[in-house]
Amino acid sequence: MIKQILSKLPKKLPKSDSSDSAKSDSGNSTTSFGNVFQCTNVGSTISSKLNVVKRVSSVVFPASMNAGVEAVDPSLSFKDVSNTQKQSLFISKLNLCCKVYDMSDPDKNCTEQDVKRQTLLDLVDFVSSGSVKFTEPAIAALCKMCATNLFRVFPPKFRSSSGGETEDEEPMFDPAWSHLQVVYDLLLQFINYNSLDVKLAKSHVDHAFVLRLLDLFDSEDPRERDCLKTVLHRIYGKFMVHRPFIRKSVSNIIYRFVFETERHNGIAELLEIFGSVISGFALPLKEEHKIFLWKALIPLHKPKSIGIYHQQLTYCIVQFIDKDQRLVSSVIKGLLKYWPVTNSQKELMFMSELEEVLEMTSMAEFQKVMVPLFRRLACCLTSSHYQVAERAHLLWNNEHILNLITQNRQVILPLVFSALVHNSQNHWNQAVLNLTQNIRKMLSQMDEELVLACQRKIEEEDSKSSDVAERGRITWERLEEAATSVQSVGGSSDILVQVKSATATCFVAC
Repeated sequence: MIKQILSKLPKKLPKSDSSDSAKSDSGNSTTSFGNVFQCTNVGSTISSKLNVVKRVSSVVFPASMNAGVEAVDPSLSFKDVSNTQKQSLFISKLNLCCKVYDMSDPDKNCTEQDVKRQTLLDLVDFVSSGSVKFTEPAIAALCKMCATNLFRVFPPKFRSSSGGETEDEEPMFDPAWSHLQVVYDLLLQFINYNSLDVKLAKSHVDHAFVLRLLDLFDSEDPRERDCLKTVLHRIYGKFMVHRPFIRKSVSNIIYRFVFETERHNGIAELLEIFGSVISGFALPLKEEHKIFLWKALIPLHKPKSIGIYHQQLTYCIVQFIDKDQRLVSSVIKGLLKYWPVTNSQKELMFMSELEEVLEMTSMAEFQKVMVPLFRRLACCLTSSHYQVAERAHLLWNNEHILNLITQNRQVILPLVFSALVHNSQNHWNQAVLNLTQNIRKMLSQMDEELVLACQRKIEEEDSKSSDVAERGRITWERLEEAATSVQSVGGSSDILVQVKSATATCFVAC
């Protein structure tokens, strides 16, 4: 028993063994002075390297966003790091891309610009692969990068046109588009990401972010506005909480454009977005949506630059009427309110829109506006601009409009028949004359008695006007004779009385 206990006690080593043991354990022992000095040197080296990494990390990551994020060299490829480091590398690359360069000088910072573009492309590929997890730090870093690169103040506009770009002007392209395009692609992929937590993302894609995004629609570059159109549409679809704010903000942009500046480059793109938004409105329409039609869309007919966005505006109007046909009367009254008088090209656009609206108009709504509408169309029929007169005549070729006219001919024909007669006698354009004759023939076949009654009424009015003209002519002759007598006699009182009487009679006759 005692022998077993003694055998377990450590035996005393010889000097040679003890020295060998000390040498073999020098890497792990901390009792010898040599080992202490060695560990101190290693520790100081590691400490200095960590300080370098820490300085780089503080530059790449803001302090508020780096909590719990491991610093990774952003120059590394996603293929060269482990799966656990890819998320940190993603954030590192996003922060690297926050550096904005002046792209107006192509020879300045060429290497840095190429590195940034390649990094952005790597980020797009990584997001499209579906490997990224949009955590709070990742969303914050991505939104910060997008805001830094995209949100900027545009220079003042010096174009002569009051509405920004026109069809005759060459578009202006942003020299930084090679970077901006990739940033927009990345933002769009982020919004479209299937597993994105909307509740987490809305704290960063907030009202301020959306408002700055809307400001970018005034960009001169049509490529940027096209990207913005897609991005905003996706935000409207995914972030339902932002929908009322987006509608209100777009309304404010339209108000400022119509009633203050008449300068904005992105009205067409905004209306294109709202064309699809309006088609998704639930029935019955909310009062807010009707107010948008009355106070935003209809006043958009006022600016001179309507040709830039008229196609999109017409589509929005038609979508509203498709939702609720009771809105037709207010739309047509709005068109008549802003109907152009001296701008023939604008008149042509209005008549094209009017035809689309009338095709969707019910009889009850048509009867509410037919009198002021056909008074205006009568003026268009006699327009000296042959395209306006021709377009007004062609409305009668539309089967639905002709049916509305036929059922209300007792009211409409007296309003337009005098214009048709005037065209037959006075219009200079042969094509318009032919169209006028065709319409008169059609009306005679529709209701010959009514046409004859209108013809007699016009003849009576012509007779009365000729009688008035004859009386005026006789009165002016008397006035001239009286004036001649005054000059020859020297102005006796009796003759002056006759002149005054003739003058008064002349004014009454005229």
